[in-house]
Amino acid sequence: MTALTLLAGDGAVRAVALREAPAFTKPGRPPASRVAYAAAHVVPRASADNTPGVPADIDWDATLAFRHHVWSWGLGVADAMDTAQRNMGLDPAATRELISRSAAEANAVGGRLVVGVNTDHLEAEHVSLAEIVDAYRAQLHHAEDAGAGAVLMASRHLARAAQSAEDYRRVYGEVLAAAGAPVVLHWLGPAFDPVLAGYFTSTEPGTSGSDDVDAAADTLLDIIAANPDRVSGVKMSLLDADAEIAVRRRLPATARMFTGDDFHYVGLIEGEGAGAGAGAAGDGSGRPYSDALLGAFAAVAPNASAAIQALDAGDVGSYRAILGPTEELSRQVFAAPTYYYKTGVAFLAWLNGHQPAFQMVGGLHAARSLPHLSRIVELANEAGALERPELAAARWHALLGVNGIEARSAAVPVGAGA
Repeated sequence: MTALTLLAGDGAVRAVALREAPAFTKPGRPPASRVAYAAAHVVPRASADNTPGVPADIDWDATLAFRHHVWSWGLGVADAMDTAQRNMGLDPAATRELISRSAAEANAVGGRLVVGVNTDHLEAEHVSLAEIVDAYRAQLHHAEDAGAGAVLMASRHLARAAQSAEDYRRVYGEVLAAAGAPVVLHWLGPAFDPVLAGYFTSTEPGTSGSDDVDAAADTLLDIIAANPDRVSGVKMSLLDADAEIAVRRRLPATARMFTGDDFHYVGLIEGEGAGAGAGAAGDGSGRPYSDALLGAFAAVAPNASAAIQALDAGDVGSYRAILGPTEELSRQVFAAPTYYYKTGVAFLAWLNGHQPAFQMVGGLHAARSLPHLSRIVELANEAGALERPELAAARWHALLGVNGIEARSAAVPVGAGA
């Protein structure tokens, strides 16, 4: 059996057995029991100037092919979100082009697509609430004109400008009034972006806001209640399962909870009550479970698809057996500082043959250490998340070699490496 070399933080190396890829089957249609989106990353041209501060130079063939990979597994794509390096290297011009190109591809194949709508094209950090509304509307109209669904992302500009919960209600109310179709709201916690601390709550000038999650939830739910025909759901990315469940239980029947919790998604998607069917556990929305909009699912799309197919068949045991092992992998990818998780997503895409080089916009491929990446390799191997194990091993060993670390070439006996 092929050996897979792993690297520890102290420089020690060891070999484990490279496991075979699971025999997952692509579905003939999108999953029925849950709505699931994978938040996709972007692939830059390997020969481009992929250094900090330089406008993104995208490898469109590889970037769009990755979206087709996700669609082929029956999952939707959430594009131009933080996984695509919004506010971390993806400039406004590249963002607009990404949305237009992805929407055209989705419309051509019938793939499910939502895209991020933000205010990040504004050059000044501090702007008025009126300017924030106008910026949101401009991006919303671009997304809708392209034929994509919209996710109203949390805005750094609004986090800086809002002085009260009423400011959030006002801005979202005015933006939602301009929406041509229902949108998903986005609550991104400070682990993903420290600028967003205290989002949806009152703030004082020059501060980062309150950390009162309950108060923020009240504001969010007020916005949804005031706009029932214009909000189809909310994506929560707080890495707090209890907070998500508390909000989920208060949602109206018109709004879905899309988990963005890359630490606890297995239980949140499975849900509460026997079979997590409609009406279980007294959930006000009739959905005692979370749907999914996850960066983690971009890294493990085949596993996610196979697991939700098992839920469709009522086989909760297989769902847990398939998806459960990926959660530890996701925790490593999203380890603190969490906002560098994009590096792990791109790394796994490279290992699995979805991009020609381990390169990222803005040089972000350098944001994680080799021992950190080694642990990703180890957990992906254990979770069955290496789609082409021999290719993954060869690429990983080549990366080690470039860094002066010799991969072990001897075969590992079956069962070794624990």
